[in-house]
Amino acid sequence: MLKNILEVRARLGEGPCWNQSEQLLYWVDIYNHRVHQYNPATGANKYFDVGEVVGCIAPAGTNRLIMAQRNRLAFLDTVHGQVTPIIDIEHNHHDMRFNDGKCDAAGRFWFGSMNPEEPKGRLYRYDPDGSLHTLLTGLTISNGLGWSPDEKTFYITDSPLKTIYAFDFDAKSGNISNRRVFIDLTTESFFPDGLTVDREGCIWSAMWDGWCVIRFDPSGKEMMRVMMPVVRPTSCTFGNKDMTTLYITTASVGLSETEIQNSFYSGDLFTLATNTSGFPSHHFNG
Repeated sequence: MLKNILEVRARLGEGPCWNQSEQLLYWVDIYNHRVHQYNPATGANKYFDVGEVVGCIAPAGTNRLIMAQRNRLAFLDTVHGQVTPIIDIEHNHHDMRFNDGKCDAAGRFWFGSMNPEEPKGRLYRYDPDGSLHTLLTGLTISNGLGWSPDEKTFYITDSPLKTIYAFDFDAKSGNISNRRVFIDLTTESFFPDGLTVDREGCIWSAMWDGWCVIRFDPSGKEMMRVMMPVVRPTSCTFGNKDMTTLYITTASVGLSETEIQNSFYSGDLFTLATNTSGFPSHHFNG
């Protein structure tokens, strides 16, 4: 069952992550510069104003997140709201910012940059030892990423190209290789956005302008289409104690008044009860 659990009307809700030890969901409203904290036990939601665009977040221990902002990484103290810069990263083109990201099982932070007009985006990996690695170049909007349950495959989305790519993943080194098209949506009118992977190895991808979240099997074949009352689902992650609840973020940015009327709950936070389960978000280990 699909539920609207938080009528918050975010401009660009994105990047949900689940902290299993805290039993809390964190997510961002990119253009409102907010990191939200949602407690499913109480229904309470609060947010931290982090002062500038925030593209993605990941847990970094108790009461702390790592986040990628416009051109830097920083820590956020989720008790006091204090932002502590980590590293500035110079973009290779004007009008760029960091977008989606998450940590792998080894505690390395993966995040991408975007320029919707040109393929200037990159995929980066920031390791716990403080080293920064450029893994991919030539992306347009680096988006939805994740790993297969056996940690042998890495997935990443380039939204304007309507494509989800797969790579061989070396869990020890953190390197990726053998790029190939995994899901081709070029014949569709919508765009793949954020994604998550369940314990069966299936990919759940939120479809921007598609009114839906689609579940694909490990071979890339569509299994199920979850229709939503909003035009712009943006991302999803599993959460709650049993990890069977799918949290879905949405956006209201860029919609006309007529579109808002037809998609009134755009920007709200939704849950979907599923018959599968996912994984808690990995923590940054630095």
